[in-house]
Amino acid sequence: MHCYFVLAGDASIPIVYYVERVRDGRSFITRTVQARQKGKCIFTTTLSFAREGSAGKATINHEWEMPADATAHLKNALKEQDATSDTDAEALRVQDSGPFETIRLPIENSELKTIARKTKRSLKVSNTDSSPTITTKKTRQWVKARGHISSTSGPQIHLSALAYMSDSYFIGTVARVHNLWRFSSSPSKRSNSKIKDPDLAQMEDEENTEADSQSPRPSIGIMVSLDHTIYFHRPREIRADDWLLAENESPWSGDGRGLVFQRIWNKEGVLVASCVQEGLVRLAQEEPPRPKL
Repeated sequence: MHCYFVLAGDASIPIVYYVERVRDGRSFITRTVQARQKGKCIFTTTLSFAREGSAGKATINHEWEMPADATAHLKNALKEQDATSDTDAEALRVQDSGPFETIRLPIENSELKTIARKTKRSLKVSNTDSSPTITTKKTRQWVKARGHISSTSGPQIHLSALAYMSDSYFIGTVARVHNLWRFSSSPSKRSNSKIKDPDLAQMEDEENTEADSQSPRPSIGIMVSLDHTIYFHRPREIRADDWLLAENESPWSGDGRGLVFQRIWNKEGVLVASCVQEGLVRLAQEEPPRPKL
């Protein structure tokens, strides 16, 4: 599934979908879909469907293994998410709002100085990262749909939920590995931010504490998705209402854009999907001083 986000959509206006049957083969079928509002294309995607078992009995198999410590992090977080002691579990947190739950793990391959403070509802953690090696850093989070998805809905609903969840914190990985403010540190500028993802807004509130609100870090001026590709490896083994591990890394950013790779495993350690996303990532620019006269 390869998607392009062409224009901003309007939730108050109906969307008309145009589907083209590109090809129907014995092993694969291909479709293209355009989403239109006011006569303009706001989104387009190309989808390839594979017939299950069409490769025969003898196949080539390998997959990227799930990080060995990820399951232990999940168990600790679920058991000790409200703990106040200085442990690894303390640095994890479970979101308590939105359509899905997330447990974020510390950034892998980074040099972190962690500042934590307890609030009435949850633990707030801020990381100051001094590691110079951006491309080796990996962000990881466990994620699942809130509540239970009925088995009568079939496997397709889990694929749809995974597609939605895969966008959580995706292009925001660029900001995290560069240790950027997702918003301006100035509250007066925050209301003018052009960041479209509400989850990134929540992430910023979780990470920014009074202790490092004065840090001289660049801030994001605008960050939106440009395109999003999902490869479903094991569709029948995806349960979106059970914990899935997503690991993100960014091999490149430049010219106002960023690229992120994502791997998703189920709780049993099976690699069920891989994703790629390119997004617009532009820093807030300093305004030139205005003349006094």
